[in-house]
Amino acid sequence: MTNALSKLLNTADSILADGATGTNLFNMGLQSGDAPEMWNVDEPDKIRALYKGSVDAGSDLFLTNTFGGTAARLKLHDAQNRVAELNRIGAELGREVADKAGRTVVVAGSVGPTGEIMQPVGSLTHAEAVEMFHEQAAALKEGGADVLWVETISAPEEFRAAAEAFALADMPWCGTMSFDTAGRTMMGVTSADLAQLVETLPNPPLAFGANCGTGASDILRTVLGFAAQGTERPLISKGNAGIPKYVDGHIHYDGTPELMGQYAVMARDAGATIIGGCCGTMPAHLEKMREALDNTPRADRPTLDQITEALGPFSSASDGTGDDAVPERRTRRRRRA
Repeated sequence: MTNALSKLLNTADSILADGATGTNLFNMGLQSGDAPEMWNVDEPDKIRALYKGSVDAGSDLFLTNTFGGTAARLKLHDAQNRVAELNRIGAELGREVADKAGRTVVVAGSVGPTGEIMQPVGSLTHAEAVEMFHEQAAALKEGGADVLWVETISAPEEFRAAAEAFALADMPWCGTMSFDTAGRTMMGVTSADLAQLVETLPNPPLAFGANCGTGASDILRTVLGFAAQGTERPLISKGNAGIPKYVDGHIHYDGTPELMGQYAVMARDAGATIIGGCCGTMPAHLEKMREALDNTPRADRPTLDQITEALGPFSSASDGTGDDAVPERRTRRRRRA
C-alpha cells in the first residue's frame, strides 16, 4: 500500500514525530479528569494549535487528539455514543493543519488502550476489542488520517486485536508499547517479545517500537533490544522528556530541550527511524530534536554507558530480558514499507 508514511520511510534518513498531547493541552487549560477528545468539538482552535505547534517545530508526523477515543474510554465521560464524531473531527483538524504545512506532514490517528483487561485475565473478549478498535479506526480514516497509530499498549492480546481492526479498516498502521516496568510492559512483554510478535501478524505494522515509559535512557535501552532481534522494520522511539517530578502541585518533566536533542540523535544511532517525544515534550524540545537530527552526523550504535552518561541512569538494573549485554552492532537495516 502506497501512503504518505511509506514514502517518507523510503526517502528520509529519520522522521521527527510529535511530542506530548496531554502536557500541551493541560498548559492550554485542560483540567485533570476531563476527556481531551471533547476538545476536538468544544475547543477546535486549541487542537489546531496543538497540531501546529509540532509542525512549526519541525515534526514530519503528529498524532491526533484521539488517544482515549474508544467506546470503553469515552464511556467514562458518558460519550460512548460519540466515538465516530470525536475521532473523525480530531482527524479532520489534523488534516487541515497538515495540508497547510507546505511540505509532507503525516497525520497519524492515535489509538490508545481500551483501559479494559482482556481475556483470559480480564473480561474483555477479542471480538469486543476488535469491534471497539474498528469503530475508532473507521472514524479516523473518514477524517483523513494517513495512518493509524496504536500506542501505550501493554498486552499482546490488545495489540493483536488492534492489528485485526486496522486490517478491517484497510489502513496502514504503526504500533508501540510502553516498557515501563523494569524494562517490560505492565503485562510482562519484553522488547524481544514485541519484535517477534509483529512478525506473527497477518498485517504487520509499517513501523513498531516504544513510547512513554520512564525516561529517555530507558527507552533507548529498549530500542537497542529491538535492534538486537535483527528486525528490518523501521523502529519507533517516543520517549518522555526526562523523569516526572512533583513540583508546586504539578507534574514536571526534568528533560531540557538540549537533553531531548541528545536523545533524538542517540535514538537514531541506536536504530530508530521515527523519533519523537511523549509526556512532557513541548515544541521547544521538538525544535532542538529537529536541529540535532539535521546537524549531527550518524555515529556508531551507542553503548549503555554512553546512554547513561549523556541522558542519566536507567530506572532499573535490567532491561527485562535477563541479558544486560550491549546488543551487537549491526549494519544499517533495509527499510521496509
